[in-house]
Amino acid sequence: MNVVFVVVGAMLGAPARYLIDRAVAARFGSLLPLGTLTVNIVGSALLGGLVGAGANSWLLTAAGTGFCGAFTTFSTFGYETIRLVIDGAYAFAVGNVVISVVACLVAVFAAASATQWLWT
Repeated sequence: MNVVFVVVGAMLGAPARYLIDRAVAARFGSLLPLGTLTVNIVGSALLGGLVGAGANSWLLTAAGTGFCGAFTTFSTFGYETIRLVIDGAYAFAVGNVVISVVACLVAVFAAASATQWLWT
């Protein structure tokens, strides 16, 4: 049954990721991959919120593993960072790594703390 939860979550997360990434990229013309950064921060916050709220097993499986797993993307983050290096945009590549890691960690911690505080 867990596989079904993961599949259903991923069926929602993957298209949401694509649509948000494209919308952000179209709106903000930046060398920094803001679409990927946005979905990774939002996905980190969502997962942190679920954990902080003490979400049950099936919800963590569907929303955490399925949705967030398909919504966020480490492979695209890696590819876009390497693409920046290949293009000679070294400052943007370093900025992408630092901003992504720090922002996602802050988002997951803040959301987990906030929902834990709200639910307890």
